[in-house]
Amino acid sequence: MSAQAPQPPRVAGPETRPWQRLRELVSTTGARHLRELFAADPQRFEHCSAQAAGLLLDYSRQRVDAEVLATLAALAEAVGLRGAIAAMRRGEPINTTEKRAVLHVALRQREGQQLGGAAIEAQVLAERARMLDFAERMRRKYRTVVNIGIGGSDLGPAMAVRALARYTGGAPRMAFVSNVDGCQIADVIAESDPVTTLFIVSSKTFTTQETLANAHAAREWIAGTLGDAAVPDHFAAVSVNTPAMNSFGVHPDYRFEMWDWVGGRYSIWSSIGVSLAIAIGSERFLEFLDGGREIDEHFAAAPWKANLPALAALLGVWNVNFLGLPTLAVLPYDERLARFPAYLQQLEMESLGKSVTLGGTPVQWSTGPVIWGEPGNNAQHSFFQLLHQGTPRAALDFLLPARSSSGRQGQHDLAIANCLAQAEAFAFGQSLEAAGSVHKVHEGNRPSTLIAFEALDPATLGRLIALYEHKVFAQSVVWGINAFDQWGVELGKKLCAALVPAVTGDEEGAGSSGAGSAAAPEHLRPLLGALRGWKQGS
Repeated sequence: MSAQAPQPPRVAGPETRPWQRLRELVSTTGARHLRELFAADPQRFEHCSAQAAGLLLDYSRQRVDAEVLATLAALAEAVGLRGAIAAMRRGEPINTTEKRAVLHVALRQREGQQLGGAAIEAQVLAERARMLDFAERMRRKYRTVVNIGIGGSDLGPAMAVRALARYTGGAPRMAFVSNVDGCQIADVIAESDPVTTLFIVSSKTFTTQETLANAHAAREWIAGTLGDAAVPDHFAAVSVNTPAMNSFGVHPDYRFEMWDWVGGRYSIWSSIGVSLAIAIGSERFLEFLDGGREIDEHFAAAPWKANLPALAALLGVWNVNFLGLPTLAVLPYDERLARFPAYLQQLEMESLGKSVTLGGTPVQWSTGPVIWGEPGNNAQHSFFQLLHQGTPRAALDFLLPARSSSGRQGQHDLAIANCLAQAEAFAFGQSLEAAGSVHKVHEGNRPSTLIAFEALDPATLGRLIALYEHKVFAQSVVWGINAFDQWGVELGKKLCAALVPAVTGDEEGAGSSGAGSAAAPEHLRPLLGALRGWKQGS
């Protein structure tokens, strides 16, 4: 890893001349309807699309013209995006608040790339080989594999296993447990045989409250049915806390490492992805890594006008900061990608949900949209009405494979037609003259990007994830914030730890054990009393 000192904070986008020019362009290009923009440029698709690494980015329905695009490219130059990409790949500590490198790209590297340095490459390749060998053995040994984690230790693997279901033939049944309320682990246990079940506990510190609660429930089940001696044969872990794993009983050969230079929401490429490797096999998992690496190399080298992650990022900046669109709806037209919007919620909102600049000053501009979405066909029959004719506004990302993930191409062709029809309706709308009634008027002019690809296979899923990862990084550079810490989640954890004794009724015991004051705030006591009464059936 590079020993260079961190570079001083780069200039943020709002402090640059291109940003000021974009403010001026809002009153001209930003005020034009997409119908007008298409009429003015018969070759608009050719001028407003880019293709690389098996992905086609059609942003012709974004409210931009050649001058806006050129100014956005100038903005990328003004904030030093190219240098920031290089610094990340070298392993410089660009996560400044935690003084850490950010090297999820190193997890996807091939031998000889030395992303982050020779030592990092050696660690990554060795641990990858261990993990993939383990995955192949577990595919043959167990009938059910349960991943226990939360956040990035759950969302990524769970999303990817569902997305790549057609590649899981011959694999064990895969299950994912994250929620602390006990419902998921109870359902998994009810459907499983302890003799043929493996649990993977994914927690860097092995102290995450939700994960440990579920892990201990699973341990009690295994020990209660098979005996304590059986525990090591049924538990693997991805963690750095050796004493905790020893105490729990994780098999010594079933343990995999995590590194401080990988954030949880960027960790699916590491041993956190072991459940995915078990599901799809080692060869397909390597294809998944290859897809991500293709986008890494593209992002690092392609000019801005052809750079898919940079284009997605800059268009997002235009929508958020200049067109005033505070949300982004992610709409996959493939049911296998049903969990992809939820995955992106953590990736984008945990990364960009910041209100302090790298320099420690309050930001005076918006720093990220709210991400939401559902598979497109279902969405059409739920919230599309609001997007078409309601008063709130949103930008849209359509995800569209050409080939069916189910083998039912005839039905998938209907999905393709629906996707294209909705994109057209959002862009062009329907006039009063065409509608015949004011209630049927569609204003249109809703900006969208369509990301098309041949088929949802492991390499393509890797490309899609990496595309959004790098988009987020590019936006953080423009906004002058740190995309790789998440201090906002810590306060709730601390408050929860203090409230657990009050909820369980063990306030006095917690206080006498030296755990500090466990008394609930006075304003919560009536509510806690009501909850306690219901728990006791009174």
